[in-house]
Amino acid sequence: MAGKVTHWAEAEAVEMMPGVTRRTLAQTDDMMLLEIRLAANLDFPVHSHPHRQVGYVVSGEVVMTIDGQATVCKPGDGYTIPGGVEHGAATNADTVVIDCFTPPREDYQ
Repeated sequence: MAGKVTHWAEAEAVEMMPGVTRRTLAQTDDMMLLEIRLAANLDFPVHSHPHRQVGYVVSGEVVMTIDGQATVCKPGDGYTIPGGVEHGAATNADTVVIDCFTPPREDYQ
């Protein structure tokens, strides 16, 4: 697979639910990098998926609940979520996170 650059302005903004938008910034056969923007005072439902996930808070503040443990994450904080583990999020401010999934999320393509 050849290398590729994706410019943010050219990445399609997909509304996942009211107040949540994702953009796929990069993808290979075995990983996917997303920017996710979450509005303030939003509850992202608890869910799970088989994909491993790592993320980084760029701006704002999000309460990440991973396997029942809630933690406030601020800019610069990172998180890991093993595949199959229940997790969700709640925002206290407009928030931007970068998430990487492996393998890529089929439902996000």
